Amino acid sequence: MATVNFTDFEGNARSVEANTGDSVMETAVRNGVEGIVGECGGSLSCATCHVFVADSDLESLEPMSEMEDEMLYGTAVDREENSRLSCQIKLCEGQSINVTTPETQV
Repeated sequence: MATVNFTDFEGNARSVEANTGDSVMETAVRNGVEGIVGECGGSLSCATCHVFVADSDLESLEPMSEMEDEMLYGTAVDREENSRLSCQIKLCEGQSINVTTPETQV
C-alpha cells in the first residue's frame, strides 16, 4: 500500500490509502477526492488532474515525460515548478506523497 496526502487550495487535508501501482489520479477518483477531475481517465489527453507536488517528494518521482510537460501548458491554473499531472504519478509500495490541488481544473 501507499498513502496520498491531498490538500486542497484552501488548506483542507485528507489522507487516502492507495494501491501500489495505481496513479495518484486513480486513487483520488476512486476515493471521491474533490479537486481532481481526471476527465480523460489517465490517457494523458487532458490536464484535469493537475496537482502541485510537495518539493520534498519531487525527487522521488519518475521524471516528467515530454507529453506530460506539454499537457501542463493547458491547465486551468498556471503551472508551477512543482506541477505534475496526477495520472502520471504511479505509486510504489510504502510510498507516501503530498499533493495540493489547484483552485479549479476546468
